[in-house]
Amino acid sequence: MKKGFYTIMSAQFCSSLADNALFIAAIQLLKDSGAPESHRVALVPMFALFYVLLAPFVGAFADALPKGKVMFIANAIKVVGCLMMLVGVHPLVAYAVVGLGAAAYSPAKYGILTELLPVSQLVKANGWIEGLTIASIILGVLLGGQLVGPHIAPHLLALDLPLIDTGIDTAPEAAITGLVALYIAAAAFNLYIPRTCAQLMPMDRPLALLRDFRECNRKLWQDKLGQISLATTTLFWGVSGNLRYIVIAWAAAALGYSTTQASSLVGVVAIGTAVGALVASWWMRLDKAVKTIPLGTLMGVLIVVMIGIRDVWVAAPFLMVMGAIGGFLVVPMNALLQHRGHSLMGAGRSIAVQNFNEQACILGLGFLYSGLTAWGLHAFGAITAFGLLVAGVMELIRRWHLHNRREHNEEVERLLAIARGDEDDGKGCHS
Repeated sequence: MKKGFYTIMSAQFCSSLADNALFIAAIQLLKDSGAPESHRVALVPMFALFYVLLAPFVGAFADALPKGKVMFIANAIKVVGCLMMLVGVHPLVAYAVVGLGAAAYSPAKYGILTELLPVSQLVKANGWIEGLTIASIILGVLLGGQLVGPHIAPHLLALDLPLIDTGIDTAPEAAITGLVALYIAAAAFNLYIPRTCAQLMPMDRPLALLRDFRECNRKLWQDKLGQISLATTTLFWGVSGNLRYIVIAWAAAALGYSTTQASSLVGVVAIGTAVGALVASWWMRLDKAVKTIPLGTLMGVLIVVMIGIRDVWVAAPFLMVMGAIGGFLVVPMNALLQHRGHSLMGAGRSIAVQNFNEQACILGLGFLYSGLTAWGLHAFGAITAFGLLVAGVMELIRRWHLHNRREHNEEVERLLAIARGDEDDGKGCHS
C-alpha cells in the first residue's frame, strides 16, 4: 500500500472513534435529561438525515476539492455539532449536525481509495479501511461507555479551569468535551493526505446537481453488477446502523444491562465484523463478491435467533459470529460497488449515491423502529422484524442476480472481466 493510504487510515480511525463514542454519550445525555426512549432510538435516523438530504451535493463537493481538504472541513463540522450539544441545543438537532459532517466526509474517504489505488488493491484496501473502522467502533462504543460510566466520569468532571465556569456538569457533557479533541486530531491527519492525479470536477448549479445525481443514481441501479452490490450494501447498512441501538435495547431487556455494560456487546459485534472484513480482504477477489450474497440471508436468520438468548456467555460468541458474517459479506460487495461507481461516474459521486441509498434505508428503518417503540413495541418484536426483513430481502437480491445471469449473461460476464482486470475500464490513473 502507498504511504498516503496509512494517513487516510489514521484520519478515519480518529474520526470514527469519536463518532461512535459520541453516540453512546448522546444516548446517556438524553437518558439523563428524562427524554423518552423513542428520542434515543431517533439518534440513528437523525445522524442519517443529512446523508439523504445532501446526497446530490456532497458527492460533487468531494469531487470538486482535494479529498483531504473535504475531510478536514467535514471534521470541523463535527466539532460544531459537539459544541452545540454542550451549549444546550437539543441532542437530536446537534447530532444531526455531526451527521452532516459525516455525510460530507464519507464520499471523500472512500472516493480517494479509487483515485490512489489500482483496482487490484481495492478489496484489500476496503478490508483494511473497514477493519480499522470496525476497530474504531469497538473502541469507540467502549470508550463512550466508560466516559459516561462511574469510573472515569468523576475524574473528568473533577478537571476544571480556574476562575472559569465551563458549564460542564454531567458525565455525558464531560465525555463530549473530550471527544472534541479526537475530531481535532482527525482534522490534523487530513492535512497530510496526498493529492492524487484525479481531475477535479467543478460543482454545478443546485438544479443541475440534482439532475446529475438522479442520473448517477439511475446508472448504478441499471448496471447489472452495480445494482446487486448497491442493493446488498443498502440493506446491510440500513439494518446494521439500527442494530447498533437494538443490541443496546436487547441487552437492557434480556440481560438487564446499563448503557455502559450494553456498549460492550456492541463492541463484540464489531470485533466479529472486523475479523470477517479482514478475512474477506485476504480471500475474496472483486469478481467473486456476488458469491457472498447468501451470507446476508443467514445473518437475518441469526438476528431472529438472538431474541432467545438470555446468557451473556452465549450471547458474546454468538454476536461475534454474526458480526463476522456481516463483515465477510460487506467488504467485497462494497469494493465491487466502488469499482462500478468509479467506472460509471467518478469516485465522489458514486459514493454519494451509495450513501444516499444506504442512509435512506437507515433513516426509514430507524424512524419505523422509533415509531414502533413509541407505540409500545418491545425490543424483541423489533429484532424479529429486522431479522425477517434481512433474510427475506437478501433472498430476493440473490434471485435478482440469478435472473441477471440468465437474461443478461454476456453483459454480466463482461463486467466481471473488468473486475478481474482482464479488460480496461479506462480509469487508469492511480498515482
